[in-house]
Amino acid sequence: MNLLVTGGAGSIGYHVIRYFLRLGWNITVIDSFRHRGYHERIQNIVDEFGEEKLHVIQHDLVCPISEKMKADIGDVDHIIHLAAVSDVFWGQENPVYTVKNNVESTIVMCEYAKTIPHKSFIYFSTDEVYGPVTPPDAHPEWDTHRPSNFYSASKAMSEDLCYAYWRNGDVNLIITNTMNNFGEWQSPAKFPVKVQRALEENKVVEIHGNDKELGSRFYIHSEDVADALNTIMEHGVHQHEAGELDDPLRYHIVGDTRLNNLELAQNIAGIMGKDLMFDIVDFHKDNPAHDIHYGLENNNLAKLGWKEPMGFTKAMKRTIESNE
Repeated sequence: MNLLVTGGAGSIGYHVIRYFLRLGWNITVIDSFRHRGYHERIQNIVDEFGEEKLHVIQHDLVCPISEKMKADIGDVDHIIHLAAVSDVFWGQENPVYTVKNNVESTIVMCEYAKTIPHKSFIYFSTDEVYGPVTPPDAHPEWDTHRPSNFYSASKAMSEDLCYAYWRNGDVNLIITNTMNNFGEWQSPAKFPVKVQRALEENKVVEIHGNDKELGSRFYIHSEDVADALNTIMEHGVHQHEAGELDDPLRYHIVGDTRLNNLELAQNIAGIMGKDLMFDIVDFHKDNPAHDIHYGLENNNLAKLGWKEPMGFTKAMKRTIESNE
């Protein structure tokens, strides 16, 4: 199989590439290396797997894919569109750039996909498009979009654009919405890495919450996400039938464990054998749109019989020990 991954030098892309290389797939990566894509991640993959089945193209996807670049990419069976500016806090300070980058790159990929034969086009989206939820509730697939920040708004816009391309018969679309990822080589801006670094340096960890409740998320290792993507691709796509009020396939990829921020920090401290020092910080004081809880149901993926190969406990232990 030939797989095209955009944003493949990001932390999720790193694990997606490694997963499919282990299956013997040919991988083409498109990454601008301007945001959170690191050359070191790609080099680590090359050191482990070699270059025979990995082809990396440096390209900013706000620019169209030329005929020459299309020939360079070659045949593609599946596309996973991961590329996006995904830093929520940076996006709040830079809304125009965030929205334009994420929407324009999605249009470019849809315009490319409609010109080539392909089995599936996975738009990799986020739980945040649905907005906050009160535990233990969780959003079902196709719940209403209520994004609270500019990053999630850009992902919701991009979902709708992909939907339009699907209805026009141009793109064999599957939408996935994923909750908080973690894993080796994750960006230092992400909370699990911040916690680990603070513990290593005997610093205080800031915990998102207030005097009434603490923020909570489901967490899942990016390698388990890659396994879910493989299962999803194996089950094919739903093609739009002209005149029907139908939808493309959508899958929520959700971890098996929901933790509040303090529980996650305590878990990491326990793995590291460290004493946790923490302060409760109300992020709403600086960002009134900050969501305290997210949650997704995973009904459609569960119907396929998928379960996380590692799960949270094993995956977090492996991640922390690998990063030490």
